[in-house]
Amino acid sequence: MPIAIPDGVRALLDAPNYVHMSTLKADGTPRNWVVWVGLEDEHVLVCTSDTVWKAKDMRRDPRVGLSVSDLANPYRMASLQGRVVEIRPDAGCAYMDPISIKYTGAPFPSRGADRVCFVITIEKANERTLGFVHSPARA
Repeated sequence: MPIAIPDGVRALLDAPNYVHMSTLKADGTPRNWVVWVGLEDEHVLVCTSDTVWKAKDMRRDPRVGLSVSDLANPYRMASLQGRVVEIRPDAGCAYMDPISIKYTGAPFPSRGADRVCFVITIEKANERTLGFVHSPARA
C-alpha cells in the first residue's frame, strides 16, 4: 500500500545525497546500486539506461529497497521500500536533466533511445538521526 513520503525522508531525497538502491536478481538475491534520485509528488524517480542490470531487474521484479544518508551528517539516514509503478521513455532526458542538475549543476551528458525513468511508489519509509558526531580519526 503506497504511503506519503515522510517530511524527514523527503528532505534527504530532495537534497543531492547519494541513494543506495537494491534490486532483485532473477534468483531472488539482492543487487545494490548507487543512484541519483528525483522526486515527483509521492514518487521517487530513478533514471538509467534500459540496457543495464538495474533496469532489467526492475522490469522483471518491481520491488526495490532504498537507503540514503545525509552527506553533511552521515548519521542522519532513511530507509525505504517501494515498487516500480511506471516506466517512462526518457530519450531526451526530460526526467534525468533536473536530477543531474541537482547533483552536478549541469544537464545529463548522455542522451539516447535507451534512456528510461523508473517511477517508484513508496510503501514503507523511516528516517532517523543517531547521536554521533562524524569526526573520524586521521592517519
